[in-house]
Amino acid sequence: MNELVPGGNLPLPGGALTLRVPGPFDVSALITDESGKVGGDADFVFYNQPTAPGARLRDDTLTIDPARLRAGAARVTVVISPADPGAPLGRLPAPTLHVTNTGGQPVTRFTPPRPQRETVLLLAELYRRGTGWKVRALGQGYADGLAGIARDFGVDLVEDATPAPAPAPAPVRSAPAPAPRSTHSTRPHVGSTSPTTDPTGFLGLANSARANAGSPPVALDPRLTSAAQAHASGMAAAGHLSTESRDGTSVYQRVSQAGYAYLTIGEHLVSGPRTPAEFVDYCLRTEKARQTLLERDFTHAGIAQAVDPRSGDVYWTALWATPLIAADLARTAAEVVELTNAERARAGLPALAVDPLLTSAAQAHSTDMVARAFYSHTSPDGSQPWDRAAAAGSRRRTIGENIACGQRSAAEVVEGWMNSPGHRANILKPDFTHIGIGFAGGGQNGTYWTQLFGA
Repeated sequence: MNELVPGGNLPLPGGALTLRVPGPFDVSALITDESGKVGGDADFVFYNQPTAPGARLRDDTLTIDPARLRAGAARVTVVISPADPGAPLGRLPAPTLHVTNTGGQPVTRFTPPRPQRETVLLLAELYRRGTGWKVRALGQGYADGLAGIARDFGVDLVEDATPAPAPAPAPVRSAPAPAPRSTHSTRPHVGSTSPTTDPTGFLGLANSARANAGSPPVALDPRLTSAAQAHASGMAAAGHLSTESRDGTSVYQRVSQAGYAYLTIGEHLVSGPRTPAEFVDYCLRTEKARQTLLERDFTHAGIAQAVDPRSGDVYWTALWATPLIAADLARTAAEVVELTNAERARAGLPALAVDPLLTSAAQAHSTDMVARAFYSHTSPDGSQPWDRAAAAGSRRRTIGENIACGQRSAAEVVEGWMNSPGHRANILKPDFTHIGIGFAGGGQNGTYWTQLFGA
């Protein structure tokens, strides 16, 4: 069974799926089409409206049959909130999503980083890709509860002041002066750059804010600006915020296609602000967006906007990145090894030695996942970790592998692995003696990491 990490995705088998989140949580689901918005009351499945075409909720278990969802459905987002309304999720046990197939066999499991003050958590999403469906781990929290959900899914949820169940949401078709909506993250990633002019004044505003926070200035890069413009235009054409365009191209793939290879990348995807000044002000007032704007490691940026001609909404894409050089790649791999060995030392285990052959196989797998757009221990040609190790020339008897995607740093990826029982078991396996690390950026999920162990 695969253990997902935030941002990770996995192809799903055909037929109905069971999604269960045990514990003191209310489970609900939002069914959306390619626009990312609900189409009406029936698209919200929760305790007071437990059924919809292709979806059924019973206690802590959600059953989804993608083939029976209403026409046009392209995504099902699984949401949890405390069973005790208003309680922060940080006071409750960490939620874990268990996904099983029609035969009851486990498909995958996902435990997000422990929430803190958030009162609602987007746990995962099932989404259509071609003729099949995939699941992606999210772990995105909202401190403002269901109001945050309303911003992203176009629902208008009214909650009673009494314990009576809240009425089902109605779709919001339009709203004057919409409040900023955003998805944003900072992820590690890859080239040389050249400055470009900034007629909007955005660069001066951003660098002023960075200077006030003690962060070095960034320079505009035409490749990042080109990727940002393509993505902002795609969001405006679709009429909703997303890291992917209608054709499935992610914002990270656009950066690579523009010729910018990165070690670290971050993005702001925002709608609402009308000017660069309003955009920067929004970023400074929002915790995660502010962290991305002020991140010290970034050296280059690109920004663009596009207007949805139907609604007049302005869609922004800002990209922040640090270019990849060979020394940085080696340093990042060394940091993963150091952090991994620190975890082994805490468990009383000997350190792992770096093996060049395992490193070659691990790097090839990360690069392959980006190049062939997959995320799995099994390559499209059917090869497994031990096959790849042998192909690199390794003769080690025992091979283990951890993979991850979307993490922003060596510390973040090792922490994610340690929070996952299956990955943790590999890191702390006494028999392993050697390790190799691979890292590549630019695929569907931004960054792809591989740990290959040998004994």
